[in-house]
Amino acid sequence: MIGEIEVLPKLFDQVLIPPAVFAELSHPHAPESVSTWLADAPNWLRVQPPSCIQDGLNLDAGETEAISLVLELKPLAILIDEKRGREAARRYGVVPIGILSILDVADRRGFLDFKEAIGRLRLTNFRVAPKLLDSLLEEAKKRG
Repeated sequence: MIGEIEVLPKLFDQVLIPPAVFAELSHPHAPESVSTWLADAPNWLRVQPPSCIQDGLNLDAGETEAISLVLELKPLAILIDEKRGREAARRYGVVPIGILSILDVADRRGFLDFKEAIGRLRLTNFRVAPKLLDSLLEEAKKRG
């Protein structure tokens, strides 16, 4: 965790996660800060299983359940960073939003300091092309 979870309820009324994502986040190998936070999750986070699982996605359980839930509930977007999951979402007409987009929007609205958040993100196992990060940091710098 990079310490910016509080931007989610500022940007979204509610965040839904399927049980498989909850299990991934609660797994003993997940960062302790994540599992500790999840053990006392706030009201804006809700675990909800999809009614049915979409066939043929060929993704891991969390991404499969998340996309199945999105297809069922028809929200405008899904928070997903894995490349194959983002591609699958697009195939079904769902806009994938990644952590970098969330951080960028939160910075634009004054909810966080993008440069600091990216610095903490770089210390995690999150992987992204360095050129993309540099470009986003340059844009944030221009904003002031």
